[in-house]
Amino acid sequence: MAPDPNSRTGDAVDPAGDPASDVVRRLDDPDFPALTMSQAATLLGVQAAFLRSLDGSGVLQPHRSPGGHRRYSRHQLQLAARLRGLLDEGHTLASAEVILGLQDELADARATSDRLRDTVDRLRAGGDDAPSRSDEGDGWRVAP
Repeated sequence: MAPDPNSRTGDAVDPAGDPASDVVRRLDDPDFPALTMSQAATLLGVQAAFLRSLDGSGVLQPHRSPGGHRRYSRHQLQLAARLRGLLDEGHTLASAEVILGLQDELADARATSDRLRDTVDRLRAGGDDAPSRSDEGDGWRVAP
């Protein structure tokens, strides 16, 4: 998307020429850095110093505006909220990072397992076109 030459801010516009629809599209993007530090802190119910400490430790790296101000996306706020919850339970920042990583890995593994289970169920229900285990050899074959 090209910048709008008539825009004072140089913001990109929707290919159809509607800057309002582009704004809505960006706001729907969970990775779009739409919130300032004070807005993010208010939404999370924390002090701005908490967000600065996450940035300083490298756990959460907010986007930066051209002027150097921190900007947070919804995805980053979700991460900060999960961290805050673990810290409130008494975990150290280091252990909270590990816990979040393991929780995310488990969620990914469960999603993969569900997809594979759905594929197996679909193939079993497919009848003649479904692959079957060959009695000879160690591979799968399509039933004749």
